[in-house]
Amino acid sequence: MANERKPQILVTGAAGALAQQVINRLRDDYQLVAVDFREQVYLGDDIPSYCIDFNKRVFEDLFRRFQFEGIIHLGRIMSSQETRMRRYNANVLGSQKLLDLAHKYGIHRVIVLSTYHVYGASAYNPALIDEQAPLKGAGLSMDLVDSIELENLANIYLWRYPDLNITVLRPCNIVGPGVRNSISTLLASRRAPVLAGFSPMMQFIHIDDMADAIVLSYRKPERGVFNVAPDDWIAYQHALQLSGCTRVPIPSIPPVLPRTIARLLNMKSFPSYLMSFFKYPVVIDGRTFRDTFGFKPKRPLKEIFRYYRENKHPV
Repeated sequence: MANERKPQILVTGAAGALAQQVINRLRDDYQLVAVDFREQVYLGDDIPSYCIDFNKRVFEDLFRRFQFEGIIHLGRIMSSQETRMRRYNANVLGSQKLLDLAHKYGIHRVIVLSTYHVYGASAYNPALIDEQAPLKGAGLSMDLVDSIELENLANIYLWRYPDLNITVLRPCNIVGPGVRNSISTLLASRRAPVLAGFSPMMQFIHIDDMADAIVLSYRKPERGVFNVAPDDWIAYQHALQLSGCTRVPIPSIPPVLPRTIARLLNMKSFPSYLMSFFKYPVVIDGRTFRDTFGFKPKRPLKEIFRYYRENKHPV
């Protein structure tokens, strides 16, 4: 009976470590429903969990069965996962279905997780990239097209349906226990590739801090697009050094050479579509999010790198 009186929230991407951190922070105050299109996960007897393709008709049954107050959409397939077409179907078409259902069923709070990769990595990027900067990621790699289109989609719905109260979050590199993205895999490995002659500045946010940021943004309905990043940054090669990685230089010219080497050696943590991010800095300005939501990261860089130094995994 207590659950029935709690506001109900749909959380997507429930199989991911970040979603599970968010769920743990919200479960006392909300009735949560978890979905993932990859696998069904057990999150306790109090949280219904489903494995559903957003593009299937059965997905709408959840909106009929529950009276969702809001949606926290963390179910974006990263570019290092799945084929390009499957990512597009899930990230773009699936998200469009989700937002259509949100509008149809009167949802009045939506959080959409994006990525700083949408800005693209270029030698001409400004020192600090704010939310008004153009999204150049798709022009640099076809593998980032679905990330850009997901953002464009969220922006269309943000302005077309203001009652949805959509907030789009663009975090820097999310790292920490349980995170399985490319940069986390590199930091956790004993040997990590670097492009000879390059060591771009990078930003890292601990998964605990990112989960706090998502919860903060859900509880305060401020519409818009926000970068999420701490105020400090560090050179990539220095980050590897602090994480206890042995750096393996790869020739950076001609540009096709590092891509070919990464493909031949099957370096999934050093994918060709992200190669420019290991050459040029992409440092985002997180001040607007910090000031709007009162966000302050708790986990410093030294703690992040200590974790990876003490927890090495063969890659």
